[in-house]
Amino acid sequence: MGLKQNLHNFKEKNKDKKWLPGFNALFTFLYMPNETTHNGTHIKAADDLKRTMNTVIMALVPCLIFGMFNAGYQHHLAQGLIESADGFFGTSFWTWDNFVIGLWKVLPLVIVSYGVGLAVEFIFAIIKGHEVEEGYLVTGMLVPLIVPVDIPLWMLAVAVVFGVVIGKEVFGGTGMNILNPALTIRAFLFFAYPTWMSGDKVWVHGAVERDQAIAAGQSLDAISGETILGSLAQNKAVGYEVMDMFYGIIPGSVGETSTLLILLGGLFLIFTKIGSWRIMLSSVIGALVMGLIFNGVVSSGWITESSKFYGLMNTEFWHHLLIGGFAFGTVFMATDPVTASQTTKGKWIYGFLVGFISIMIRVFNPAYPEGVMLAILLMNVFAPTIDHYVVQGNVKKRMKRVKVKTA
Repeated sequence: MGLKQNLHNFKEKNKDKKWLPGFNALFTFLYMPNETTHNGTHIKAADDLKRTMNTVIMALVPCLIFGMFNAGYQHHLAQGLIESADGFFGTSFWTWDNFVIGLWKVLPLVIVSYGVGLAVEFIFAIIKGHEVEEGYLVTGMLVPLIVPVDIPLWMLAVAVVFGVVIGKEVFGGTGMNILNPALTIRAFLFFAYPTWMSGDKVWVHGAVERDQAIAAGQSLDAISGETILGSLAQNKAVGYEVMDMFYGIIPGSVGETSTLLILLGGLFLIFTKIGSWRIMLSSVIGALVMGLIFNGVVSSGWITESSKFYGLMNTEFWHHLLIGGFAFGTVFMATDPVTASQTTKGKWIYGFLVGFISIMIRVFNPAYPEGVMLAILLMNVFAPTIDHYVVQGNVKKRMKRVKVKTA
């Protein structure tokens, strides 16, 4: 008798135990369930929640691996340990030293995210007597990719508990939440610990410690971990080429910098029919429209270089797609099937407003120039309303057709 059958028999003997949902979660993670249907209609399909979540994780893995290399690269570059930055295809980027630094900093974030988040999920499943859903498999991977590399682990743990409990479990668990759990976690971090989530020293490993050493009088070279958005928000010149932004060899959150890999991940999700291309495309259109409006305002002379909004308003409208977390948020979080709009027309409206509002917040909130998080959370709240009015509009159209036919 194999191990799987032994575990199945153990589950059957203890089916009345309160801790059984936790055991079931581990069992189904390792094996396919032994349950089969014997009558009625049978539908053969290769998609289920676990396979869907695993597909999204596969799309995220390249961003994770690249983020590890980039974390080490930015660390060595900022400290002057790399003599020259030779770009995405250069030998100074794809080195073992860069990967080791990145792995050392990013892997603990992944472990804490999954460990704490799944522990909360198991506790709620046992208390409430329901099965553990696979929804946190993606959230647990998203969280390490959208936070600064040097975020203290205890802060991340507190935020994960808040995000899982308040962002999902209080609504009934996976499939019932109205807010994206990963963005709820990031929002908690931003408002509870703002100094660790914004500024010009949190995006490169070791920047804070070195600045403290300099302040203490030690003879060290100053380094900067400022992002492109941070520089533009302060009307500073940006020292990065467009291709640097596209490939992602810039400071930023662990997985949000490489537009190239995010684009490939988005195409993979579209090909597997998991991500909505309508939401992705309409978000890009919304961002471009808002960017064009701001460029037009600058061209008209209404905003001068002395204005605090000039740097981001004067940015080429399409550059907004390459900087900050816009691309990552659009592909992996705005398309969350639980919190996004469900109707076809609603997806176009929802996505357009996500992109439009993202750039608006980015420009008008210099203290926090990354607006995609707030834009997606705002539209998560309004997504049911959008779908409601889309459905009501369709009902009215059909009623008019009925009246015409019966007249």
